[in-house]
Amino acid sequence: MYDSIVHMDSVLFGAYNTCDTVTMASCFSEDIEFYHDQGGLMTNKDSLMLATKNNICGKVTRVLVSGSIEVYPIANYGAIEMGQHYFINNREPKPKYPSIGKFVHTWKKETAGWKLTRVISLH
Repeated sequence: MYDSIVHMDSVLFGAYNTCDTVTMASCFSEDIEFYHDQGGLMTNKDSLMLATKNNICGKVTRVLVSGSIEVYPIANYGAIEMGQHYFINNREPKPKYPSIGKFVHTWKKETAGWKLTRVISLH
């Protein structure tokens, strides 16, 4: 399970970093809940994808803190992924000491594969 979730994290944020919104959208469930400590709550997948396109694409790169991912199985549902990452504003000089944030992702195991149902992003 750990390897599957780490792989899905890589797929999701590989798409995030290259503005592949089709792949990114395929990682989210239709009933996504995205909690952001600064931006609030988003519960509409289309709105989340539009916000990503308008505010992230070409402007921000996500970097995973190596070795920070933890995965915990959730019986009859999927898994919880927790970890640390930081974001680089591509329009500014790369910071020497970036601000590290934490995240909690809830992944649901569906017939079609893993889908991200809940995101908590803390900076």
